Amino acid sequence: MIVRSFQLADYQPLSGLLEDVLTEECYEDTMQAIARQIGWDSDLVLVAEQDDEIVGMVMGTIDNNTGYFYRVAVANGHQRKGIGKSLIAALKQRFLIRRVNKIMITVDIHNEVVLPVYESAGYRASDFSRTPHRLAILKKISG
Repeated sequence: MIVRSFQLADYQPLSGLLEDVLTEECYEDTMQAIARQIGWDSDLVLVAEQDDEIVGMVMGTIDNNTGYFYRVAVANGHQRKGIGKSLIAALKQRFLIRRVNKIMITVDIHNEVVLPVYESAGYRASDFSRTPHRLAILKKISG
């Protein structure tokens, strides 16, 4: 398994993976956030690839010089094999290279179930952002 930056050719398989493992509302929110993040800084969207198949993804963003994990997802059949932890570690390295002041995990109703993955990767409750802070990648576009 390799972890690498998202590439445009990954869009369809990534979309399919997310549609399989996320709720409809979470899928829609996540795809919008991914599109915005790719436009701003695609190096913070990573995929896990195994046997030429996208089996996981993690997305983060930097807001006010704080690195935020936004979403991590691993394909059914590939969960509980360390892929999520590998993705989290790779994104953490990207944050560290960019010298963010702090790294936080954005907590919403959709990712409560994966918080133990972050905890097993060494994060604590104090690293979870449960405030109504709205990341720039999530703000609605006014028109």
